[in-house]
Amino acid sequence: MEIFDLNIEEILEDWEIYHGIRELISNALDEQILTKTKKIKIFLDGEKKWHIRDYGRGIMIDHFTQNENEEKLDNPNTIGKFGIGLKDALATFDRNKIQVILRSKYGNFTAKKYEKQGFPGIKTLHAEQNLPTEPKMIGTDIILENVSHEDIEEAKSLFLLFSNQKLIESTEYGEVYEKKGISNIYINGVKVAEEEGFLFSYNITSLTAKIKKALNRERTNVGRSAYSDRVKRILLSCRGEAIVKALVGDLQNFELGTLHDELKWIDVQEHAVRILNSQKDVIFVTPSEMQSSFSAIDDAKARGLEIVTVSDSLRAKLHNKYDISGKKIRDLNQFVKEDIESFEFKFVEVGKLTSSEKKVFNLHEKIYELIGGKPNSILKIKISETMRKDPNTFREAVGLWEKKNGSVIIKRDQLKDIENFGGTLLHEIAHSISGVSDVNRDFENELTRLLGVLCLGALNRIKKK
Repeated sequence: MEIFDLNIEEILEDWEIYHGIRELISNALDEQILTKTKKIKIFLDGEKKWHIRDYGRGIMIDHFTQNENEEKLDNPNTIGKFGIGLKDALATFDRNKIQVILRSKYGNFTAKKYEKQGFPGIKTLHAEQNLPTEPKMIGTDIILENVSHEDIEEAKSLFLLFSNQKLIESTEYGEVYEKKGISNIYINGVKVAEEEGFLFSYNITSLTAKIKKALNRERTNVGRSAYSDRVKRILLSCRGEAIVKALVGDLQNFELGTLHDELKWIDVQEHAVRILNSQKDVIFVTPSEMQSSFSAIDDAKARGLEIVTVSDSLRAKLHNKYDISGKKIRDLNQFVKEDIESFEFKFVEVGKLTSSEKKVFNLHEKIYELIGGKPNSILKIKISETMRKDPNTFREAVGLWEKKNGSVIIKRDQLKDIENFGGTLLHEIAHSISGVSDVNRDFENELTRLLGVLCLGALNRIKKK
């Protein structure tokens, strides 16, 4: 028999039994990863003793005396720092009167208190090594006595491997899982934090310097500030429909103030939109646009577009941006632009108008006379079945002045009576003379002048009668 002082400088008094079991499971899983051997086993034998069994290289006395294992530190997929966690686990078991034996081909190991060398009367925890009971044994068999089933299950609950959570998507930075009740944050498969406000659970497999620094001996209650950037990076690397659908679906809750915390990150919102826009025919609008541009929204729905409501801040970031396929993201402005660019007039020759429509149309010369003659800027009046939609109201205009070719274009349904046709023609004449658009002081002045001319002409006719 040989004994070795574990030199534990500080006992973790707040560790429970399951924390110690967690460290043993971590070490077994790490050995499985490093040696690419078969899966570990956790089982209860006929003598009511719990076993944690791996099939790696076997535990040696060096594992009890080293502080950190360089092999594990250099492997990004391992969980523990074999040495520190093992000694903490043994101290926790000793404090809770749990008997533990670690068996391998290198010996049977246990932890007991012996007098510290050079300090008479002071007893500290030592590793005790005895001859192996199975010299040809493969791997390590850890045997625990006086441990309850609840302790084992509590320890297993700290591992993604035993959580039965459904994997949604994997990325180079980590994995996204469906959450069960509360969201869990794992680092290389070990639970380090819980998040009540998250939409998913996460397993971070690519560690940042900030995360490594935050991983204390306890590996519990790691703060969000340590892993939030990595969680964000995981989400921004996701491309799957399931993730995008969940993110976009949650976006609809921003008006209610019930967004999950990931969706409060504007980068994640934008990422979801960029993917969704590439996968589906959608239009992104704000709540205020839903109210003020209902005609455009109705038109979008009629065309089969899916309406997705977003915040004003996200809407601002989407303007003139492109999705992951290189297609422009369709906000309301883009939708209107697409409509304008795809629009074509359906002109109707005067000879193909109905007799009643021709009768109304032929009055345009008399309307010119009412205002002192046809303006020189107007070369032709055209009739169209279709009209461009007003960018503000998204309703079809009834008339249009096209300066480049000197044409007044009037919608065909305005020929149903003199009032509609005459009013529309005068409106466009005002545009042709003023050279400006609607809601403009010069246009309003010109329209007022024309109305005054009409009023004067009408009054003169009344006087002559």
